[in-house]
Amino acid sequence: MKDSFIDGGAGCPDAEDRRENPLADKPAACSNTVCAPDRTHGEEGLTREGATSARPAASSDSSRPSGQTDGAARGESLEGQGSARERVAASGGQSVPAGQERVAASATPSVPPEQTDAYLGIDIGSISTKGVVIDADRRIVARTYLWTEGNPADAARRVVAGLGAQVDRGAVRVRTVGTTGSARRLVGAMCGATVVKNEITAHAVGTTFLHPDVRTILEIGGQDSKIICVENGIAVDYAMNTLCAAGTGAFLSSQAHRLGVEVEEFGAIALTSRKPANIAARCTVFAESDLVHKIQVGYAREDIIAGLCRAVATNYLNNVGKGKQIVAPVVFQGGVSKNAGVVRAFEDELGMPVVVDADGHLMGAFGVALLAAEAAPRAGAEAFDFDALRTFEFATREVECQKCANRCEIICVHRDGKIIDSWGNRCDKGAVKTEA
Repeated sequence: MKDSFIDGGAGCPDAEDRRENPLADKPAACSNTVCAPDRTHGEEGLTREGATSARPAASSDSSRPSGQTDGAARGESLEGQGSARERVAASGGQSVPAGQERVAASATPSVPPEQTDAYLGIDIGSISTKGVVIDADRRIVARTYLWTEGNPADAARRVVAGLGAQVDRGAVRVRTVGTTGSARRLVGAMCGATVVKNEITAHAVGTTFLHPDVRTILEIGGQDSKIICVENGIAVDYAMNTLCAAGTGAFLSSQAHRLGVEVEEFGAIALTSRKPANIAARCTVFAESDLVHKIQVGYAREDIIAGLCRAVATNYLNNVGKGKQIVAPVVFQGGVSKNAGVVRAFEDELGMPVVVDADGHLMGAFGVALLAAEAAPRAGAEAFDFDALRTFEFATREVECQKCANRCEIICVHRDGKIIDSWGNRCDKGAVKTEA
């Protein structure tokens, strides 16, 4: 038996059965897209006010670092997406006219004056952890984004604490919790999550809620990237990077460090280039060698940075997007979407506008919060306690099952010494009985 206590080390690997059909239980169709909207407050929440340009300016918000979202879901069910028209409706069940879809973002966290039901979504990955709280109208009333730092359990505690500090706990009652990302099972067990979904599902649900007519979703995170093809609001195909982290946020961060530039500045610098350098990015090792060569022969820094941004786009399209039909409207999300240089490179390569949502880096958390809002609370379940995670001691233990030839590695999560969840067994012989 191998023990690793959560409070002092890296978290727990995701070991769910990946044999499920990722395209099962497809949702109903949806329509009426409005791309890259401006957002204003109204009596019915936040409403769209016309389409804007898809190309964003470089972000200077340190709370949304460029190139830093991630995930690790490859083959679980896309069940539970639900109809976009149903998701747009408020909790009272009223439909929303075309062009007046509610939007899940606001400039500053806001809480309705009367007590209202709310729903929590957490997207926890290897590089960054994101969290949102949405109200009954599916508006984001609290949001946070921070580094996982190799300890998903501690990151979850910090995210929950940050969200709790942004809401009036007397006015907001969190009924259900949803988790997604590479450590979704671990954090889901810690938070008592009602919904635990893979990132493909979460991103598809969140994006189709905000952009019902989206056809292609591009996502680049810290260590992985994915493409989701959508038809009539239904995710019909997807792919993820399978070889290495070349062309992801981690790649850009490492090259920024080599150049002595903050990765948040990459986009603005890249846009000043007149002749981007040709840098091979199919492999991180080759890209670094090519980068060193370009520096040695005297290429301008802005041309090298623009070349790196272009390399990210071409590497993505040649690997993750290989064989996929990329159709407009295209929505680009993940931390790298905040890099204006990469956005420009995608637009140039695709020959079409690319939409970047203001909360694109939070889309996984938002999507799983929507799924949590649609799920019924567990019988007898109380409202989520933002302080509960600080009072419990969590630990994970890895057990190798000896009951059959599979020799499964089973992950057990303990809270105050009692098993609250386990996964990793391929058959019932390895099932572990929970104690709480």
